[in-house]
Amino acid sequence: MAKKKKKKKLKISRIFIFIVIINIMLVFKNQKDLKQELEAKRESAQAEIDNLQRDIDELNNEIEDSDSLQFVEKVARDELGMVKPREIVYIDKNKKKNPFLKIRKNDN
Repeated sequence: MAKKKKKKKLKISRIFIFIVIINIMLVFKNQKDLKQELEAKRESAQAEIDNLQRDIDELNNEIEDSDSLQFVEKVARDELGMVKPREIVYIDKNKKKNPFLKIRKNDN
């Protein structure tokens, strides 16, 4: 009788140890998956930070150049459509004005 009780206890303890080992393995796997996910998020955030830093550098360069005469002239010509005195502007009617406008008109 004592042998049967001892064997039952041994089987129960082996099952318990097996369940604990499986549980530990699952915890390690979940931690590994979480670590990979967090690493991917970190890399994505770092890439976004790098892009934003490049944009900041470009804007700082524009701010530094904004006092120059060339920058003021470029803005006046490109954005405001201004010309120098006695300057003649030729418009090519055969040239496409803006290909994006045609796409937008066709969409409507």
